[in-house]
Amino acid sequence: MHDLAYFRANLDPIAARLSTRGNALNLDQFRELDARRRAAISQSEKLKAQRNQESAQIAQRKRQGEDTSGQQAKVRAIGDEIASCDEQVKTLDEEFRLLLAGIPNIPHESVPVGKEAADNVEIRRVGEPPPFDFEPKAHWDLAEDLGILDLERAAKITGARFALYWGLGARLERALINFMLDVHTRHHGYLEVLPPFLVNSQSLYGTAQLPKFADDLFKCEKHDFWLIPTAEVPVTNIYRDETLDGDDLPIKLCAYTPCFRSEAGSYGRDVRGIIRQHQFQKVELVKFTRPEQSYDELEKLTADAEDILVRLGLPFRTVVLCTGDLGANSAKTYDIEVWLPGQNAYKEISSCSNYEAFQARRAGIRFRGGKKSEFAHTLNGSGLAVGRTWVAIVENYQQKDGSVIVPEALRPYLGEEVIRGR
Repeated sequence: MHDLAYFRANLDPIAARLSTRGNALNLDQFRELDARRRAAISQSEKLKAQRNQESAQIAQRKRQGEDTSGQQAKVRAIGDEIASCDEQVKTLDEEFRLLLAGIPNIPHESVPVGKEAADNVEIRRVGEPPPFDFEPKAHWDLAEDLGILDLERAAKITGARFALYWGLGARLERALINFMLDVHTRHHGYLEVLPPFLVNSQSLYGTAQLPKFADDLFKCEKHDFWLIPTAEVPVTNIYRDETLDGDDLPIKLCAYTPCFRSEAGSYGRDVRGIIRQHQFQKVELVKFTRPEQSYDELEKLTADAEDILVRLGLPFRTVVLCTGDLGANSAKTYDIEVWLPGQNAYKEISSCSNYEAFQARRAGIRFRGGKKSEFAHTLNGSGLAVGRTWVAIVENYQQKDGSVIVPEALRPYLGEEVIRGR
């Protein structure tokens, strides 16, 4: 959500910056709606001044014993006009709210201009893809041969894009969750929380999934409950409609949750394996900061997510998304992409974003650093997507005999050095 006063004062440059995202702001609609609202407010104020003047005259005439019934009728009519104007203002305010709610965030000035993913800019590359003296397998073949992943039975149980893990496959998923949480809490300074996995509509509105992205979500029939698409939603809403102490910022939280997404519009992309699932596990990082802190904290958050890959010895690259590939809610996003040799490509494993005050304004998250409160900035990023990390380990650490070496940092959590067929 945007600040209306800021929009009015900066309409043309905002429209120009939004156009780089491929979002054309209808300036005529905005100005026409604004003019009608201002006119209704002006008329209401004029009528209220007139009513006050008439009421004062009525009081004076009554003291003089004069008949004021006609003038009183006039005041009542003015009151009806005021009520009509105020109702018009209320209706126009709601139209403005809906208009602003549908406008994406303004890209930060440091975000490169571009139309699509091909225009994203690589910031750094860490590690080299492992050399193989054999043809590396994709995880869906390798994991099936090892007996640790069963997509066919998962489809029987539920449907396509669900996974069933066996034995060390299930234990590897659990080990990764614990490893990530431990690194973020013990080394990066995050406080772990375990939020609900169901949220109400107001929570999804606060983080801007609703109303625009309802088709990407799963809703519980007969209840105002939605399955969370990411821990970002419940964790950000912990402080909805609250005013934080500015001295406590930045607040750094991390959470493990399952995530549920309908993946509407993604048909045909990553249909094999477990890259794109309806249900998956994730460890999420969320920050609440002062505005002047938020971009430094974005760099730190991104480094915290990257550190998981460094500790696991997985090669990756980090790109800054261009304006045309930026998510609707984000002012700036870094994507971390891990190397998957079975697919000979880098695949996104984390998106780290600064939403500035976009979510906080919708969710009513403020902080007080002095006499006046203001909206906090919210940030989040995956730290990491567990299933995709699982895939990266299986594909990067595969051996010629079909086994998978367990990264050294993960061995205390898994209790194994090698994953072999069961």
